[in-house]
Parts: sequence; C-alpha cells; structure tokens
Amino acid sequence: MKRTWLNWLGLLGAVSFLSYLAAVLFSPLAYPGYDWMSQAVSDLSAADAPSRALWNQLGSLYGIGAVLCAAAACVFVRDRLNRTLRAGICAFAVMNAVSFVGYSLFPLTGSGYAGTFQDKMHVAVTALVVLLSILSLVLIITGGFRGRTCRSLALWASAALILMFVGAVGTGLAPKALFGVFERFSTLSASGFTMVLGLYLFASFAGNAKAAKEKLHPIAA
Repeated sequence: MKRTWLNWLGLLGAVSFLSYLAAVLFSPLAYPGYDWMSQAVSDLSAADAPSRALWNQLGSLYGIGAVLCAAAACVFVRDRLNRTLRAGICAFAVMNAVSFVGYSLFPLTGSGYAGTFQDKMHVAVTALVVLLSILSLVLIITGGFRGRTCRSLALWASAALILMFVGAVGTGLAPKALFGVFERFSTLSASGFTMVLGLYLFASFAGNAKAAKEKLHPIAA
C-alpha cells in the first residue's frame, strides 16, 4: 500500500497524545503541592502556575499535532466513507482546533476558578469542546456502524464517549478529592481518540470493509 503525505500526517495523532501524556504526567514535578487526584489538568497550565513553562515544553506538540492530524483525516475522507462518518471526523477536527486556539488564548488565571473574564472564557471554551466532542463521536459511531463502514472505528469512538461520560458524571458526583481522577477520563479519552484516528489515517482506513477504497454513491453517502 502506497502512502501519501496525508497518511503520514496521521502519525501526528500519536505524537500529540504522547506529548499530552508527558505534560500531564511530568508537569506536576514543577508544581509543589499539586494533587493530581483532586486538581484539574488545566491548573498545570494556568497563567500563574509554576509548572506552566514545563507544561508548554512537554505539551508543545500536543495541540498542533492534533489539529494537523484531524485536518488531514478530513481531507483524506472527503470523497470516501459515508456522509455521517465524514461529518463526525470533520466535527472532531473542529473540536481540536477550538481546543488548541481557545485554551491558548484563555488559560486559567490561577488554580481553580477565580471568576475573571479570562476564566469565564476558559469555561466557555471547555463547554464548546465538550459539546463538539460528544457530537463528533456520536456521528462517528452512527456512521461507522451504518452498513459495513468502519465498525472498528465506531467501537473506539464508543469507548471514548463512554469514558467522557464517566469523567463528566464522576466530576459532578464524586468527592472533590477525586475530581482530578475523573477529569482525566475525559481529557485523555479525547486525546487518545485523536491518536486512534491518526492511526486509521496512516492505514488509509483499510481493513474496515474496504471503506477507504470505496467511493460511495451520493444517495448512499
């Protein structure tokens, strides 16, 4: 199978995930007193966080890698797969772009929530990212299970969506001492699915009922 430059860009999904994982795991070393079980991941990159510089270094490939990977997937599936699946992948790419730009523009001003305009915008970005994540995964699940198209990708999307809901419910119902644990279910699932999508792109979405090789009829799409 001959790979194009779009296929190779799929590997940026794995690079993005590893960059994010490194930032999540090692940035606390530069934040004395940080409790990963109770504090949000975004506390590590807050404007006044002592770990912000290390976070920016370790996570430097996270945002741009995710955006390029997802955008390449959008271009690759433009005339492949069914319409619902294509819409889901494009919505996931938009989510990554909103996350990258939004969190860069509006990091938390400090640990927790200080209620400043910047903090309110950070929360607004988070809400939009969550909505786009859910929408995109639902579309990918629906399109992936439709007919013979990318069922395995739909299963991965289902797993990511379940983890997001576990994270959302957990952060709302669990004790504050476990807030950080459940929040990581949501953040890591989104980043992890970016890696999965990238690997599918690298493989040209092959092995999924020849979905990447079939140009569907407009009515079927």
